[in-house]
Amino acid sequence: QVQLAESGGGSVQAGGSLRLSCAASGYTATYKAMGWFRQAPGKEREGVAVIFLPREITYYGASVNGRFTITHDNAKNTVYLQMNNLNPEDTAMYYCAAHHEGGSWYKADNYVYWGQGTQVTVSS
Repeated sequence: QVQLAESGGGSVQAGGSLRLSCAASGYTATYKAMGWFRQAPGKEREGVAVIFLPREITYYGASVNGRFTITHDNAKNTVYLQMNNLNPEDTAMYYCAAHHEGGSWYKADNYVYWGQGTQVTVSS
């Protein structure tokens, strides 16, 4: 049984930064996938970033590439999303996801476990 605990959301000014954390419990597989998705009102859930372990292969959505960085701490089994140069279009509910079952990394249907979501709001 896998549980994901998210933290780090909040409100920031445009151009600011936030760091999201997602601590995984019960996720002990050798090969893992942990990622971040976001969903704004009226829009579909969007793949933000993913890291495949243990090789630490990463992928990013086009809208965040170059601004966001995903990392993983093996000792804590925690994935982080460092978000820099935020703009109002980044405002969304951000979800942590785990256990990719194949297919495109950016499709939410390919993940089994999900966190509760953490709100990120960016003001202009």
